[in-house]
Amino acid sequence: MFLENRVAVVTGAGRGIGRTIALALAAAGADVAIADLDMASLEAVAAAIREAGRRAITVQTDVSSLVAAEHLIDTTVHEFGKIDILVNNAGITRDALLLRMKESDWDSVLNVNLKGTFNCTKAAAKPMFKQRSGTIVNIASVVGLTGNTGQANYSASKAGILGLTKTAAKELGPRGITVNAVAPGFIVTEMTEHLPAAAKEDFLSRIPLGRGGTPEDVARVVVFLASPAAGYISGQTINVDGGMVM
Repeated sequence: MFLENRVAVVTGAGRGIGRTIALALAAAGADVAIADLDMASLEAVAAAIREAGRRAITVQTDVSSLVAAEHLIDTTVHEFGKIDILVNNAGITRDALLLRMKESDWDSVLNVNLKGTFNCTKAAAKPMFKQRSGTIVNIASVVGLTGNTGQANYSASKAGILGLTKTAAKELGPRGITVNAVAPGFIVTEMTEHLPAAAKEDFLSRIPLGRGGTPEDVARVVVFLASPAAGYISGQTINVDGGMVM
């Protein structure tokens, strides 16, 4: 319970990796504010957190809106008295080849993935500044490092998160705030289940460990970065990819 008495916010927590991260933080002792657009999914996650003996609140949030992001953080501080950990996990995909990609699909992915990370980071930085402490973990992707056919918008948004992570680490570090990124590789989730079989086989062929990752693989790294054990780590990107990108 090394996160006991800590308060965490996790965006995109209704399902998949975000859900697993929220439950893992709670298992480590944190109280958790969980955000998503799907309130039904959030309530199910909140119930699981409470069953584990931790406090949980749900906040319906469109992270692409700065006003909504500020409401999320303000609500968390009002309910729990502070915020110690922010996990920027909310993300979407709208895949298409570059020449066929709609402008609206480019905009929506950048607005949620990159602008959403900026919005929540900016909102959370204010109370963290006053506390002179805090931890921010941004969920990026290895495609932000490598690019990926059919994902110009997604890979650009995740590459942007890597740059934002480093700049935020430099700007917030003097106030005792660490900022890091986790870059998952091929993780078996609802999102990847919809990939064509050929695409899955291609990914697996490039992974030295020979298997896809699990949301738990990602969550364990997030919990580590949120813990006192990672107190001197900032501005870093940790790939959780089975060795796919070296």
